[in-house]
Amino acid sequence: MSGLTHIDETGRARMVDVSDKAVTTREAVAAGFVRMSPATLALAVSGEGRKGDVRAVAEIAGVMAAKRTSDLIPMCHPLAISKVEVRVEPAGGGLAVTARVKTTGQTGVEMEALTAVSVACLTLYDMLKAAEKGMVIEDVRLVSKTGGKSGDWTA
Repeated sequence: MSGLTHIDETGRARMVDVSDKAVTTREAVAAGFVRMSPATLALAVSGEGRKGDVRAVAEIAGVMAAKRTSDLIPMCHPLAISKVEVRVEPAGGGLAVTARVKTTGQTGVEMEALTAVSVACLTLYDMLKAAEKGMVIEDVRLVSKTGGKSGDWTA
């Protein structure tokens, strides 16, 4: 079926068998952006909103999400993650979110990095929605990955 690894020869969804794959160090970086007004950005950066330091809360939420990815994405393997780093930084017109996830194992951590970024962005929206409901979460994407049979990749 068109080379999709999560679809078997009859078209049914399946978890990929990684038992014969080599154990390698694997790392993935993902990014996303929450676009907002200058006033909302100033509030987020100040840490003085009614909900406290929204950036710190979003970073923690991203770490927690990376660790729970296999609970959210049906065909993801539960992984022993060795590192998760989530950063929320002000950038032109909003907050930029990046996540770096690392493991040593038989499958990659791209989904964990993407989940970390997505949940961090959603947390920012939740924490700031009282100030601005029209914020836009955009440009969630994989930036790079290393390790595994397919090797390194950079966007």
